[in-house]
Amino acid sequence: MKREYHTWWSKHLQRDMELLVFGHAGAKVLIYPTRDGRFYEYEKLGLVHTVRDKIEHGHLQLFCIDGIYSESFYCGWAHPSGRIQRHIAYEQYVLHEVLPFMNTLNKHDCVISHGLSLGAFHAANIAFRHPHLFKKLVAFSGRYDLTLAVESFHDLLDGYYSEDIYFHTPSHFLPNLECPTTLSHLRAMDIVLVIGRQDPFLHNNQDLSHILSSKGVPHKLFLWNDRAHSGYYWRRMAPLYL
Repeated sequence: MKREYHTWWSKHLQRDMELLVFGHAGAKVLIYPTRDGRFYEYEKLGLVHTVRDKIEHGHLQLFCIDGIYSESFYCGWAHPSGRIQRHIAYEQYVLHEVLPFMNTLNKHDCVISHGLSLGAFHAANIAFRHPHLFKKLVAFSGRYDLTLAVESFHDLLDGYYSEDIYFHTPSHFLPNLECPTTLSHLRAMDIVLVIGRQDPFLHNNQDLSHILSSKGVPHKLFLWNDRAHSGYYWRRMAPLYL
């Protein structure tokens, strides 16, 4: 299996960013790590191995990018307005640096947005905001409203709210989405959401599912037993849904 390491200075983030590429051809999978994960997390957790056959046969090519969550939503010393701006810069990095890089290596027209835990939020947010760029979304154990306070998880914006937060919160902006072109792209996307029945954000996933249904957006919501929020479960999910 082909494995490549890449790094470059990001003009949007003003820092070095690293990523790993697995495979040589096939549908391109953009992979976001968990809150504390790095670009090597997907490999370290054994998820790359679970889809090794698909990679080696040229069905999938994985692009595992780094997160900057300690600089954005989990940057406790920064004002929430600064946190959301750092997140927006991260999205610009993905849109204008990572996706063109992926296209340079592989011209396949299918791009899959994929993430784990907080990475699932990022995967879903970018796919819902820019659905013309993606053919599929696969989100495991996601939280799609970072302003929610559930169990030990607090509002990551500390009560602050703005237009930027609204447009980067899928369960907030999707109910009011009326653009026919955007909706047509969403309706053409293969959307897969996976969550544990005991996950604290189960209801958030169910709410998102209801919103998508109300907009006529086909999707699948799979409920797994237990919390299902760890590598043990994600290793079983990846070969089923990717």
